[in-house]
Amino acid sequence: MKKYLTIREFSQFSGIGETTLRYWDDISLFPPARRDPVSNYRFYTPHQIIAVNFITVLSNLNIPLKVIGQLMKRRTPESIVRIVEQKEKELDMEMRKLRERYSVIHTRLELVRYGQRLLDGCKTFDGVSLINDEEADINSGESDIFLLHRDAKSYILGPPNTYLEDEEFYEPFARFCNGASQLRINLLYPIGGYHEDFDQYMDAPGKPSHFFSLDPTGDRERPDGEYVVAFKRGYYGQMGDLPSRMKSFIEKNSLSVTGPVYVLYLLDEVCVLNPAEYLAQICVKVEKK
Repeated sequence: MKKYLTIREFSQFSGIGETTLRYWDDISLFPPARRDPVSNYRFYTPHQIIAVNFITVLSNLNIPLKVIGQLMKRRTPESIVRIVEQKEKELDMEMRKLRERYSVIHTRLELVRYGQRLLDGCKTFDGVSLINDEEADINSGESDIFLLHRDAKSYILGPPNTYLEDEEFYEPFARFCNGASQLRINLLYPIGGYHEDFDQYMDAPGKPSHFFSLDPTGDRERPDGEYVVAFKRGYYGQMGDLPSRMKSFIEKNSLSVTGPVYVLYLLDEVCVLNPAEYLAQICVKVEKK
């Protein structure tokens, strides 16, 4: 191989673009081996590929060129370990954030798809089957109530809500959102209403005793089992006569309530423009008397 290579030849040899080589020279990161005194052309030597490899390895780790330039002049295993360890911590944080964002997307997508299947009244949607064939006949516009199996779901339960005089749903919800970061509650996950028991739901269906985040890393769990499940279209807290109809269904089928009431909106402001078209799922665990 020739002793000196033109910038074009060295670009082809190293895989680094000519523009990048000129820029590295301009910022004194990687100058050529020599310049022609008359033409000012840059010339490189083959052994400079070693320095190129050093730059590209660290650059691909998103280490700033200024830091790389400092390390080129004086580097030791200890200095490289320090800078790479710092980058490793940053990447760990980025991957943690990406995993959390993926989880949020997956959780919301699951709810929206389920809501669409219910509205469409079909057995599958985009190749995703309904939980069981009973649900193929569910139409959220009807007044039917169902006894269905529900798998376990993890969630994070917020603190007890307090309702001052004349307060409705919104004020406690605002307080919950304002304090969520201190409680490490991620508001990007779907937020639901939690009623301590069925009597509390009957008395105040629009005033949950807690809010909860459908965060799969939560330390609380809605247990696996049989649930009385109903669906309601409309704005937050607008349950109409649904609580009394659920009570009648429970009594008629000789069931006893064994847990809290969960209100979760499958379709909300994230995907629906008209609040009248929001779709809530209300479920409570039961067992035969």
